[in-house]
Amino acid sequence: MPGLDPDRISKVSRDGRHLSGDKPSKEIFLHRTFYDSRTATRAVVHLHSTCCTALSCHLDPNDCIPALTPYVVVGGRGGTIVALHTTWTCSRGRTDCAAGGRFAGVLLANHGPVVTGTSLASAVAAAEELEETAKLLMILRSAPVRVLTEQDEADLRKHFPQM
Repeated sequence: MPGLDPDRISKVSRDGRHLSGDKPSKEIFLHRTFYDSRTATRAVVHLHSTCCTALSCHLDPNDCIPALTPYVVVGGRGGTIVALHTTWTCSRGRTDCAAGGRFAGVLLANHGPVVTGTSLASAVAAAEELEETAKLLMILRSAPVRVLTEQDEADLRKHFPQM
């Protein structure tokens, strides 16, 4: 992956011990929550991507990312990114920040995304796709939008369960 120095990637043990690479970020508790709640997780990335961060400044925590595109429904390799939390509420030991493993990531309010994957490449790809979805939502922010129906969502999950 261009731009990533594998030697600098922070690697930690399941119990949170720093093994190699750069020192873990202050969001390590959230990374560990994902590893604990999503057994297929092999990588967690945290970014300050522009559109995701902008979107996280506007979102209603109860209605984060609507089913705007098929990716929102089946993306993230097994979960949708729809939870919104503040860094400080997650850091106080809340275990629901990863939504019990239901979601592949969260948007931290006024901060940016934390996204998981079954590999580093899949986590980065999911983060890039989330950034594109956030860009669409920001572009469409003041315009009426058509979201996918519940039937559309059910059909997508039926036909693309592996995603």
